[in-house]
Amino acid sequence: MEEANETKLEPHCAACPFKAQDRLCYEGEKHPRDCPTAIQRAVVEQSVAVYDDPEIRRMAHASCHVERESYHILPGNVRIPCRPRLLEIIAFCKEMDYRRVGLIFCVGLRQEAAEVNRVFMEHGLDVISAVCKFGATPKPEIGVAEKDLLRPDHPESMCNPVGQAMLMNQAKVDFNVLLGLCVGHDSLVIRHLEAPVTILAVKDRMLGHNPLAAVYCGQGYFKYLKQI
Repeated sequence: MEEANETKLEPHCAACPFKAQDRLCYEGEKHPRDCPTAIQRAVVEQSVAVYDDPEIRRMAHASCHVERESYHILPGNVRIPCRPRLLEIIAFCKEMDYRRVGLIFCVGLRQEAAEVNRVFMEHGLDVISAVCKFGATPKPEIGVAEKDLLRPDHPESMCNPVGQAMLMNQAKVDFNVLLGLCVGHDSLVIRHLEAPVTILAVKDRMLGHNPLAAVYCGQGYFKYLKQI
């Protein structure tokens, strides 16, 4: 009866108290009571079975190869990262034979998008790009209240992630890359895209699009995050 009850426990891996090398899911044997590796064996088996699908397995193998080639491994298993995420994305596209790549970006990162576009093209990719303001649809047209407008006294186009997704689906891209979309807009575009998607960078207006800065400084300048 106790074992049956344990299988109903939900995972809380982010709160695991054990060091990486000691964890059951990594190299060791230690695990908390709600560890999914220990008690959700049926889910493990079901998930591994999905990799029997040839395309899923191919993506998994390509991911492992790109991960391995993104390190220089020195004696003593010292791993030195050797390429940025931008080049990892390009490497993954080449591994998967993705030729047509959708670049879905925020107008606030238009300069960055132009540079990413150039880099992708230099590597032989056919880039289809769409800006968030596609359609120039006024925000009030979808019922956005005046209090939620940034500039109520000026025409203000809504971001249109659904439209961006439709453009990429229409272009039959092989792979999508998101660059700097807002929280929520990224969720909408991912929800409506037909081809696989990855994220090059996310929107963080305050931290120069580096949201982990708040995490790294969580015990210092950003400790207020846990107080408000």
